[in-house]
Amino acid sequence: MTISTTTPVPVIPPYATMLGFTRYVSRTGPAKATFVGGLRKQRERRSGFNPHGQLVKALKADIAFRTGGSYLGGVVDVVKDRWKPLYETLRAGARTYLASLGDPEQVNLAQTRDAIATVGPLAVKINPHFGLRYDDGRREAVRLHFDEEPPSPEAATAMLHLMARHMDQILPNAEPVLVDLRRGVAHRIDRSARPGDVESWLAGEAAAFTAMWAATASPAA
Repeated sequence: MTISTTTPVPVIPPYATMLGFTRYVSRTGPAKATFVGGLRKQRERRSGFNPHGQLVKALKADIAFRTGGSYLGGVVDVVKDRWKPLYETLRAGARTYLASLGDPEQVNLAQTRDAIATVGPLAVKINPHFGLRYDDGRREAVRLHFDEEPPSPEAATAMLHLMARHMDQILPNAEPVLVDLRRGVAHRIDRSARPGDVESWLAGEAAAFTAMWAATASPAA
């Protein structure tokens, strides 16, 4: 007697990075489900590439070594040709942001840690790009935004709230900052927003994300 067996499709639990989740909350209607389906496929294939790594390293080096933008100045020359236009576009805003930090002697890099947030039923990885420590005692946990369009109000609210929510793990006593790098503009928490309302909104978005994640599961072979 022949017993037929099938290999079960592995269960991919719902999960998002902070970038993925905040991009999701910026979308409306059917675009939300399409976006979640794309994230799930990336996770199943373990695909994904970060083209901005060299730029982040250059910006951090200019802060750490107080070199006033010289690393940013040279980074375009060391990336592959396909990324040069992107880096040239981002470099001007990065220099504007660097100058906005003030006296280079008064600011230092600070080590940040990633955190895993539970938002409703969803696990979200909170991962700032770097931290800053000023001589006057201020601290900032910085996340960079690279997209052509400025961060939507929804994305900025979600990202800043999630970082603030886990700041004890990320960089104690720091303020979350989202930097729109193309424009060199820093966004901070809207103090008039009620954290409880933001939390309820995010929990609802996370529940919908989780439902869409399950609905876009690949069918068994």
